[in-house]
Amino acid sequence: MKIIDRYILKSHVGPFFFAFITLLFVLILQFFSTFADRFIGKGIGFGTIAELILLQSAWMVGLAAPMAVLVAVVMAFGSFTTTSEMTVFRASGISLYRLMLPVLCAGLILSALVERFNNIVMPRANYYAKSMMVDIARSKPAFGLTENAFSTLVDGYSIFVRKFDDRSKELQGIVIYDSTSPEYSSVATAEKGRIDFSDDYQSLVLTLYSGEIHQVSRSNQKSYRNMSFGKHRLVFESSGFGFARSSGKRERTDYNELSANELQAKGDEFKSRVLASEKRIQAPLDTMRHRIGASHLFGAGVSMKSLSSSKKVAEVDSYVDQQFAQLDSELKSIESNKSMYNRYMAAYHKKYSLSLACFVFVLVGAPLGVLARRGGFGAGAAMSLLFFVIYWMLMISGEKIAERGVLDPLISMWIANIVMVAIGIGLVVSLTRSVFNTSR
Repeated sequence: MKIIDRYILKSHVGPFFFAFITLLFVLILQFFSTFADRFIGKGIGFGTIAELILLQSAWMVGLAAPMAVLVAVVMAFGSFTTTSEMTVFRASGISLYRLMLPVLCAGLILSALVERFNNIVMPRANYYAKSMMVDIARSKPAFGLTENAFSTLVDGYSIFVRKFDDRSKELQGIVIYDSTSPEYSSVATAEKGRIDFSDDYQSLVLTLYSGEIHQVSRSNQKSYRNMSFGKHRLVFESSGFGFARSSGKRERTDYNELSANELQAKGDEFKSRVLASEKRIQAPLDTMRHRIGASHLFGAGVSMKSLSSSKKVAEVDSYVDQQFAQLDSELKSIESNKSMYNRYMAAYHKKYSLSLACFVFVLVGAPLGVLARRGGFGAGAAMSLLFFVIYWMLMISGEKIAERGVLDPLISMWIANIVMVAIGIGLVVSLTRSVFNTSR
């Protein structure tokens, strides 16, 4: 390694670690401020809180590393320009491409390390973090509720609580929106209530006192029913967020808890289900087409002419309804399995695309640093934040597009990197043509 390579890399090390630690601290602080009211004063030990924060910081590392690279590159190259070192490099015949080479190699190595981290450390950390949330929720079922806000503690229900006492597990000012029924919308209100688990932890029991239930038909808005109660119990399966029977032996199904190989296996499983459903759809379509077109609809020896007109119509209607019901069921199954396939494959490609961002941001950060012509953390952080926000918006948009099936996950999850590479190459070429007239 040449002296100039060591000098350039050394100029990046300090800003990188400073930016990395700063960003990690900000993300941890944001997480703690969000959940502080649930931890503090709830009887949870400091060691447990510290361990949970440490486990939650795993996903923050995967997010902070690429952004720290962008900040460090912008700051370092901005410092070169401010101290006229860039002028010296240019006078010596050293091109911007040559100056970027050691940083690009370092970014590629860091991308490989982040990829290993995302596939080995992060899934396990997310698994144990969620398991700790399970343990906390078991002893404190109201942990998932937030005062004066709607909480999705149970899938399909929005629960509003004015106030709750963690020690007595008593809730006050309760409003529950039930969207689980396809026939009607339901709203339950109660002056007070109590939340707890059943003895076997299989069910979450919410007992309401002195309230009303309002139901409105979805098909006919004029159909309305109102019921008053002195005591009413709602029982939910404890399979939603934060509730499982055994936190130590629960199956890892969340895509945040799976490695790339496990995500690939899950994706292949849902893809095979889609193919199986498509085959099952084709069979009744062929059968129905054949039987309706033939003169013998219900087997050999039973002629359509031998049946009365009304009976023929009834039999045909029954058969067609049965086939369409089967087709509708298979189509819903295909839609559901495709959605799950897209979700898992989006998470699969996200692990690699986000890891490669450490390399991609070098292409963007180097010309930005030269164009900024100012060093310091403030200028570097501001420009880096702008481009990282753009990158993250493209990443989130690509994830949503992939989950909805608009684009293949392979394409949508790499859009952010493709756009940043195009911007970086464009800036480097433009800057080289206008400023760097010689190269070596």
